[in-house]
Amino acid sequence: PFLRLLEAQLQEQRRQHEEEMEALRNQVDAMQEELEKQQQAFLQTLELSPEVQVEFGLQQEITRLTNENLDLKELLEKLEKNEKKLKKQLKIYMKKVQDFEAFQAMVPAERRQQEPNMQVTVQRKEKDFQGMLEYYKEDEPLLIRNLIT
Repeated sequence: PFLRLLEAQLQEQRRQHEEEMEALRNQVDAMQEELEKQQQAFLQTLELSPEVQVEFGLQQEITRLTNENLDLKELLEKLEKNEKKLKKQLKIYMKKVQDFEAFQAMVPAERRQQEPNMQVTVQRKEKDFQGMLEYYKEDEPLLIRNLIT
């Protein structure tokens, strides 16, 4: 049983390795094709006259810059959209803060009206205690302070 498990694991690893190798071979083949295309384009450019080479180089640079500009425009649009969303959220939060501040301004006035009522409603039941009280030694300073006050 243990050997079979090891054998199955080994076969699984071998299969994964072969899949990875195949993917890498495909990747190398694609890179070789791209390299060959670039080499052919380079050789063709070398055969051209210097003026045409410069023009070809300029065309490639213009294409590169155009693609870069398109990418930057796309990024700018995303950032502008995000800015609008954040401004909208900021307005919402500012409104909430204003509402909260207004509520806080109202609350102290309401508290002043309710405070006398609250003092009236809080009552203590007085009990008569007789005899000795039991307490912990560490509670003694607290008891003395309470007796004095």
